[in-house]
Amino acid sequence: MTARLAAAYPARIAAVLLCLAVGWIHVQDQGGIPGDKAPGYVAVGYYLLEAAAVLCAVLLLAVRKGSAARAGWLLAAGVALGPLLGYALSRGPGLPAYSDDKGNWTEPIGVVSLVVEGILLAFALVVLTAGSRIPASGENAAAATTSDDAITSKSASGT
Repeated sequence: MTARLAAAYPARIAAVLLCLAVGWIHVQDQGGIPGDKAPGYVAVGYYLLEAAAVLCAVLLLAVRKGSAARAGWLLAAGVALGPLLGYALSRGPGLPAYSDDKGNWTEPIGVVSLVVEGILLAFALVVLTAGSRIPASGENAAAATTSDDAITSKSASGT
């Protein structure tokens, strides 16, 4: 169990940095704080994303296990998916009363944003899918460690 927690720490720190990067990229894209994105619903979307990114970073730093940790990783997936969807919609079919980015698929800050969000999404999905093997806070951690050791021993011996 200790090895698993140690392996989770770098992933959490990476996810924290990626969440903060998503927020920073969107602050830069809107022209700072408070920004000048129009129409208003796009500006509100930026503000919500930036707040969610910071909240997610704090949650991932503060909580290591249990349902709150899972919520942090789910929020990380949302911080990644929201702007990915917004990027596709704003550049593809367009958004109501917003055509600034329509067809602008190679805007440098947008491409950087896609890369950062893609990596964050990958981290979140890996942790969330691996999380089904991590015992919940009410389960016996010693039993889980013993079963993990047995699985590790079997794979090492080739059986």
